[in-house]
Amino acid sequence: MSAAITVALTTGLLTATAPTAHAAAGATLPFTSVEAESATTTGTRIGPDHTQGTLASEASGRQAVRLGSGQRVEFTVPRAANAVNVAYSVPDGQSGTLNVYVNGTRLARTLPVTSKYSYIDTSWIPGAKTHHFFDNARLLLGQNVQVGDKVAFESTGTQVTLDVADFEQVAAAAGQPAGSVSVTAKGADPTGNGDSTQAFRDAISAAQGGVVWIPPGDYRLTSALSGLQNVTLQGAGSWHSVVHSSRFIDQSSSSGGVHLRDFAVVGEVTERVDSNPDNFVNGSLGPGSSVSGMWLQHLKVGLWLTGNNDNLVVENNRFLDMTADGLNLNGNARGVRVRNNFLRNQGDDALAMWSLYAPDTNSSFENNTITQPNLANGIAIYGGTDIAVRNNLVSDTNALGSGIAISNQKFLDPFFPLAGTITVEGNTLIRAGAMNPNWNHPMGALRVDSYDSAINATVNITGTTITDSPYSAFEFVSGGGQGYPVRNVTVDGATVRNTGTVVVQAEAQGAATFRNTTATGVGAAGVYNCPYPASSGAFALTDGGGNSGWSSTWSDCSTWPQPGQGNPDPDPNRNLAKGRPATATGSQDVYTPGKAVDGDANSYWESANNAFPQSWTVDLGAAEPVRRLVLKLPPQSAWQARTQTVTVLGSTDGSTYSTVVGAQGYRFDPATGNTATVALPGSTSLRYLRLSVSANTGWPAGQFSEVEAYRTS
Repeated sequence: MSAAITVALTTGLLTATAPTAHAAAGATLPFTSVEAESATTTGTRIGPDHTQGTLASEASGRQAVRLGSGQRVEFTVPRAANAVNVAYSVPDGQSGTLNVYVNGTRLARTLPVTSKYSYIDTSWIPGAKTHHFFDNARLLLGQNVQVGDKVAFESTGTQVTLDVADFEQVAAAAGQPAGSVSVTAKGADPTGNGDSTQAFRDAISAAQGGVVWIPPGDYRLTSALSGLQNVTLQGAGSWHSVVHSSRFIDQSSSSGGVHLRDFAVVGEVTERVDSNPDNFVNGSLGPGSSVSGMWLQHLKVGLWLTGNNDNLVVENNRFLDMTADGLNLNGNARGVRVRNNFLRNQGDDALAMWSLYAPDTNSSFENNTITQPNLANGIAIYGGTDIAVRNNLVSDTNALGSGIAISNQKFLDPFFPLAGTITVEGNTLIRAGAMNPNWNHPMGALRVDSYDSAINATVNITGTTITDSPYSAFEFVSGGGQGYPVRNVTVDGATVRNTGTVVVQAEAQGAATFRNTTATGVGAAGVYNCPYPASSGAFALTDGGGNSGWSSTWSDCSTWPQPGQGNPDPDPNRNLAKGRPATATGSQDVYTPGKAVDGDANSYWESANNAFPQSWTVDLGAAEPVRRLVLKLPPQSAWQARTQTVTVLGSTDGSTYSTVVGAQGYRFDPATGNTATVALPGSTSLRYLRLSVSANTGWPAGQFSEVEAYRTS
C-alpha cells in the first residue's frame, strides 16, 4: 500500500499525503484504517470535542460512534483483508462482546471488549485526569474480504463506543528457520495454560548465538528474561506467535547483538506504577541490536532503554495501549534509529528521548505514525545532542502535550540540555496541541520549551505541515516559569491550515526566524507575543521572507485567544471613526472632511454653502455593528444654537447605500456641549457611514467638528 497512509482527516479513510518537497510523513503500514464516524451506523456519533477527560477528545479525529444493545457500525472494506483490529471503549468496570458480520452473515466468533486496561488514574502527575479510555481488540476473520465488502460490529448488550477499524491482509504463519531452537522443543506450552518461562530461557541458552524460534501459539511467561546477548528471538508473525508477559526482558547491560522480531508481546498491565518495570524491554539490549515486526500491547512502556544501546534499530512495530511511554531513550542512546512504527493510545509521550545521566546523541525518530497519545506529547526530545525528528505523522494529542516538543525540561539530574543541531524536518501534525490545566493556557502543535534552562542549540524546523490544531501551531515558551530564553530557532517552509488561535505563540524571551511559512484559516491572530514573566525580555520574530497569511498580532496580553475568536478590539468602547478616511460632496476653504475625524472638537468640516443637500462619508475599514453616533460642533459660545436635519445612511461596499435613520432635526446648543446623539437600530452593520445634511438653521451648510461612531448603545 502507499507510503502516504495517514490518520483520518475528515473523510474517514486514512489517505493523506505529505508536502511534495519532502518524503511522505508517517509509517508505511500494512493496514488501512476507517473511522467509525464515517461508516454506516444505527448508533450515535459523538464529538468532535477537545475537552480533557471526555471520551470524544481521546478518539481518532475527536469523533466516534456509541452503540447501545443491538446497534451496529457497518464498515465498507477499503482493501483486501482477512483480519481487523478495532479501537473501542466500554464504560468503566464493564466487559462484553461484539457480534461480527461479513456481508450480512454473522460469524461464529465474537470480539471481546473490556474496560480492564482502560480508565487510568495518575494523580501524582499535576493536571492529569482519568484518561486512557480506549483499547484495541483484534480478530482474524477466517475468510478473505475484498474492497467494497461490508464488515459490521454489533453490541450484544454492553454499551460500546467504536473509534476506528484497521483492515489488514495477514500473511500465513512463517516456517521455522533452519538451525533454530524452538521453544516448544524445550517444553514451552503453545496453549498458554502452562508457564513457559523456563522453556524460553533454556532455548536461549541452547541457541548459543543463533535463533530462538517461537512457533504459532500463545505462551505465558511469569517472570522476565535476562542475560540476552548475541541471539535472535523470532516468531511466525505478530498475529500468530503471541507471548503473554508484562515484563519480557529486564536487564541492565548486554554485549549486544540481540534481535527481536515477528511476534507479539501482550501484557496484563491495568494501572501505571512507575516503580514497576512492566515493560517489553527494560534496560539494555546492547550495541547493534534490533526490534522489528513486533506487536506490543497492554504494557506500561514498550521499550524503556538505558545503558548501552548503540546503533539500535527499532522499526516496523506496533505499540498499542501502553499506560505510559511507547519508547523512551533514557540517556546514553548513540546512533539509535526508531523508524516506521505505529503507535496508538499511549499513556505518556509516545516516543521520547530523555538525556538523563548521559546525553542521547546522533539519534533519530523517523517516519513514525503516532495517534492519540492521551497524556503528554506525540514526540518529545528532552535534551540531547544532534538529534533528528524527521517525516513523522502525529495526530490527536490530548492533555499536557504537543505533537512535537523540543525541550530542556529535565525532571531529574544530572540532565544534559539540548546541544549541537536539532533537526525537525518534514513532519505533519494533525489536531495536535492541547490545553494545559497547570498553565491554564494552551500548548502548541509544535513546542520549543526552555523549561529548566536556556535553549542554545541550533534548532532547525523545516517543511512542517500543521493542520486543524485546536490552539496554536508553533509555541516558544519557558514552561518552568523562569523566563529562560529560546534562541537560534529557524522555521522554514511550514504550512499551517485552520489553526484554532494563532500561528506563533511566543511566551519566552529569545528569537526565531520564519521563512516561507504560509497560513490559512487562522482562528484569532497571526502572532501572540507576550513573554512570561513579563519582565523576562521580548521574543524577536524575524521575517526571513516568503511568509503569508499571519501578519496580525494579538493585541491584549491580559487575555488568551480562544479558538476562532478573532483578535479582540483593544478598546471595545473606542470611537470607530477617529482617524479614518473621510470624504464629502464638497467643503468650504480649509474646513475639509478630515477635520470631522481628527479628534479635535475645535476644528470642523463645513460643506459648500447654499447647496443643500450635502453629504459627508467615513470609511470605518471593516463592517462594524455601529449602535450610536455622537455629532459635535465646536463648543465655543460664539457658536449659536442651531438645528441640522440629518439622514444617516450606511453601506458595506461604498457604492450601494441604504437609509439607517431617516431625516431628523438634531439640536446643537453650546449651553449643553454643542453635541447631538443618534441611536442606530440594533441590526445595523456598516463599513461606510454617510451623513446627508439637508438643512441647518444656523448656517447654509452642513457642519460637524467631530463625528464619533460607537459599538455601544
